[in-house]
Amino acid sequence: MPRKGSVLREFPILVIVALAVSLLIKTFIVQFFYIPSGSMENTLQVQDRVAVNKIPFISKNISRGDVVVFRDPANWLPEQYAPEENKVITKIKEGLVLVGVLPNPAKQFLVKRVIGVAGDHIVCCSKDGSLTINGKATDEPYIFKGNKPSEMKFNVTVPQGKIWVMGDHRGSSADSRYHQDDVNNGFVPVSKVTGRVYAIIWPFKNIGSVSSQNPIK
Repeated sequence: MPRKGSVLREFPILVIVALAVSLLIKTFIVQFFYIPSGSMENTLQVQDRVAVNKIPFISKNISRGDVVVFRDPANWLPEQYAPEENKVITKIKEGLVLVGVLPNPAKQFLVKRVIGVAGDHIVCCSKDGSLTINGKATDEPYIFKGNKPSEMKFNVTVPQGKIWVMGDHRGSSADSRYHQDDVNNGFVPVSKVTGRVYAIIWPFKNIGSVSSQNPIK
């Protein structure tokens, strides 16, 4: 049976190891995010908590149809002002950010679906009202019921190192279409991508996997 003093000496080491493992997981494997808006309905609901797989993005392997989380590429989101909180709550949140349970509030993130990768020529819209990618018709069953593929016309070719993203709730998503006058012409640099959403982990009624769906069949 271990001595009490031995256990007390080992406890700080165990805490340090646990934090190191958490940081390793956050940095290279998985991170958790909160969905604040309806731009990805009905794939993701407001207030869903999602798990993001970071492994494929170490090698920048991003596929058409992936649902990805990325850092705000060019002031897409308005500046946020956090309300004052109890110091204890603030410290707890800082700890949760450190181990990856909560995202860093200093970095603003968005979640959208990848519609085009480098080299893709995307046009909206065809005679039947759908998107075409590289001259091929698309099938987008994930689009919010009642929405069109896009109310806005566009004709873009995705440059190297960038992706073109759109929300599944097309009528409620300020995505690549609405930022074509920014420094990236609406494209998101691959370097800004944190990872791919692979599961909804909360609330209980929404728990499930989030699959990648290539719009070109």
